[in-house]
Amino acid sequence: MSSGQSTTAGTMKAFRGKLHLPIIMVCAVALISLLYTERISIILSSNPFSKHKFCSRRAASVTKKNYRNATEEKIDASVLDDRFVFDPEECNVEHGKWVFNRSIKPFYSDRSCPYLDRQVSCVKNGRPDSDYRHWEWQPEDCTLPRFNPELMLEKIRNKRLMFVGDSLQRGQWQSLVCMVESIIPQDKQSMRRGRVLSVFTAKEYNATIEFYWDPFLVESNSDLHIVGNPKERILKVDSVDKHAKHWTGVDILVFNTYVWWMSGYTIKSYWGSFPNGEEGYEELEAVVAYRIALKTWANWVDTNINPNKTRVFFTSMSPTHIRNADWNNPEGMRCFNETKPYLKKGFWSTGADKRIMRVVVEVIKKMKVPVSVLNITQMSDQRIDAHTKVYTETGGKLLTDEQKADVLHNSDCIHWCLPGVPDTWNQIFLANL
Repeated sequence: MSSGQSTTAGTMKAFRGKLHLPIIMVCAVALISLLYTERISIILSSNPFSKHKFCSRRAASVTKKNYRNATEEKIDASVLDDRFVFDPEECNVEHGKWVFNRSIKPFYSDRSCPYLDRQVSCVKNGRPDSDYRHWEWQPEDCTLPRFNPELMLEKIRNKRLMFVGDSLQRGQWQSLVCMVESIIPQDKQSMRRGRVLSVFTAKEYNATIEFYWDPFLVESNSDLHIVGNPKERILKVDSVDKHAKHWTGVDILVFNTYVWWMSGYTIKSYWGSFPNGEEGYEELEAVVAYRIALKTWANWVDTNINPNKTRVFFTSMSPTHIRNADWNNPEGMRCFNETKPYLKKGFWSTGADKRIMRVVVEVIKKMKVPVSVLNITQMSDQRIDAHTKVYTETGGKLLTDEQKADVLHNSDCIHWCLPGVPDTWNQIFLANL
């Protein structure tokens, strides 16, 4: 190498070394300008690298550094752009987290909606805390659209929507009715309540939102007049005909069955023609009886439903929270003294039977008619705080003060307060519609 070349190389090395500080200063000034200019959104939209979301992550870092007292929710909000818009084919809503957001207000209250049963009207029944109404479910992979009552009503215009199942399914039905009824003029809506079939009508939309009481889906001796003692309930696990005649002609069907199967280790079941009728039952393990019954339901759907005319949904099991040791609170009293969700990732309580979930998945996977599963189990399992507890009724009567004091025996850790968790189920339901 000549001396001229050596000098040039040395000059270039020196030149590169001295550029670091000015470059950093220029970048810092540019970043500050971008963060504070009113036209930042326009600049970002024209930036070919904006799809990588570098700025949103940087903003989160700056926010965390400058405002150490900022809530975790606000910090999380700044990185929401990393998630894609909800697509039922791509987004698994069961994977996510509950985020407290007091700015999110329920669409109704148990005082504003005239159609809520007293059983789930927790505030009216004296529940003193309210934080359970302000938790928002955020899936990991996508953004779940906010519930839109106008959109919901448009989706069911000129249609019949029917929820079929037990009292938990009735809670989802009441939740949906209350979420839409406030935007409908009083003279344009009606409600007809029945022992088995209840129908809410949105007259201007020529639409109905219905609930059909059928706790097992298949026929039983507890369908119309409830048999209180689970040991005396008998199921005809190979027949849905008595109920199914009410399902025909419905445009959107949402089925559910779970908690009534969990009342004991065995279920008295019979099928076919027995000379002595119900006396010919056999005692089957609950999961075995459940599988037979669900296959009976699936066969009816495959035989009778035209998927071009009717959409079918199945709501997965709503968990119960009876055993407080499940969420590491051995000093607790069932769910009574819980005021926050149990946010441990992957939590699965004993009140959500995985065997039942497995049966649902296996049976539906083999069906010819497409069935959309609304998987609400994992997200609901964390909501140990949101049950009706002692702020409810039993036998058609509110709990007395003496009954409320016995929280260990009288806390209802099965049903949900409304407004509450079932509102999120309906948010997911609408997103799937």
